[in-house]
Parts: sequence; C-alpha cells; structure tokens
Amino acid sequence: MSISIQNTGFSYGDTPILRDINCDFQTGGFHSIIGPNGSGKTTLLDIISGFLPPDRGHVLVGEIPIKKLGKRDLAKSIALVSQNYAVNFPFTVREVVLMGRHPYIDRFSNPGIQDLDMADKIMDQTGISHLRQRKITELSGGEKQRCIFARALCQDTPVLLLDEAFSNMDIRHTLHLLGLLKEQVQKAKKTVIAVLHDLNLASAWSDSLVFLKKGQILAKGQTAEVFTRENIRTVFNVDAKVEFNDYTQAKQAYFKAS
Repeated sequence: MSISIQNTGFSYGDTPILRDINCDFQTGGFHSIIGPNGSGKTTLLDIISGFLPPDRGHVLVGEIPIKKLGKRDLAKSIALVSQNYAVNFPFTVREVVLMGRHPYIDRFSNPGIQDLDMADKIMDQTGISHLRQRKITELSGGEKQRCIFARALCQDTPVLLLDEAFSNMDIRHTLHLLGLLKEQVQKAKKTVIAVLHDLNLASAWSDSLVFLKKGQILAKGQTAEVFTRENIRTVFNVDAKVEFNDYTQAKQAYFKAS
C-alpha cells in the first residue's frame, strides 16, 4: 500500500512545523525520513498515521484520503511504533502483543485461535517469547521497545511507521528487527516508513530517503542518489566523507572528531 502526501502543512498555533510537503512512499519499499532535531519528522509521521489532521493538503492511503477512513479501517492499514509509547498498567507481554489484534476482534469478544497463534508467532520472530508472562512494567527499556514493536507487527498492516523505534535497543536486536522488516518488505510487499537518527543505518537499510529540515523537504529520492556529502552538509550543517562501503554494500558517512 502506498502513501501519498500532497501539499501538506501543519502548524502549532502560529508556529509552522511542516510546509508544503509533497512526497510518495511506494508499496514494497523501506523508506526513511532523516533530519536534525525539530525538523518535523515525528509530526510528519503523526500526520501519516492519522493521529494529527493536517492544516492543509491531503494524505492518501492507497487511493483513499486518510480523513475518509474510519478508525478500524485505519488501524488495519497503518501501525505505528513510537519511541515514547508508555504502558503504565501491568499487562503481560503477551497481552500487550495481542493488543495489535484489536482491529480484527469484535467488540466484547475474546481473541480467537488465529489471533493467539499470530501473537505467539510474532513473539517468536522478535525474540521475546521468553518474556511472554512478564509484566511490561517490569521490563528494561529495550525489552519494552521490542514488545511494542511486536504489537505493531501483530497488527499485520500493509504500512508500518517507525518513530525512532530502535532508540532503546542494542545493535544486535536492532539489526535483527531491521532484517525482519526488510524480509516483510521484500516478500510481503509491505511499506515501511522510518524516522532514524543514525544516518548510516538509514543508508544501509533504506530504499529511499527524505531529507527534512525546518519543516521542508530539501532532498528526496533513491538512497544511492541522495545520500551525498552535499545533502548531509546542507541538512545537518556538518562535513562528512561519503563513500560506498563494501562490507555494508551501501554508502556510508564518516565524520571527523573535532
């Protein structure tokens, strides 16, 4: 499922956050949004998810304007993994993962065998099966993040949004989940849109990049074409050496210590 953002803007009061955003995220691609703090990355994801209505412009989910989708249809189309998702009630990990099945379960009904099997499968894939009976309030930051990640995967949507979803994870779990996502993109043609701070992870895993600065898109396109020294300097105000790395099979940026 594709996402199309057309002439979209958003402001908090008199403060503009996004200005005239136009970009398309094609089906079956891993797309990343990168930019400095305060550039509007999270706000853009909130608009794509339907959490925030834009002040102007349109967001299309496939061919349908997002404002025409009901809550259940939207939840069956788009899942969001946020870096600041909080669960304060002591649900078990399995209960939290099963929350991803709510759009498919009738009101006042219990999860069916298919829902339970899906949750068990996702917990196994994400490496948290051993935590299934633990209370989420007892977990470390990285364990909680993997649990929330599993909940979103259990939602089984064609579009997955990641807002710094790996911020609390160590590199091993980050790479494992990135590999899992890449497999779903390639085999199931899912669409992933990620906000990432790590430029080299974004370059290594993304099919396309959007460079955002002060609420405007300064560059967008295929990763190999737009991940350049010039764009990094323009957007982040830092100098970098950018070259193809044989080990990662992608362009990587190298920064000199000051």
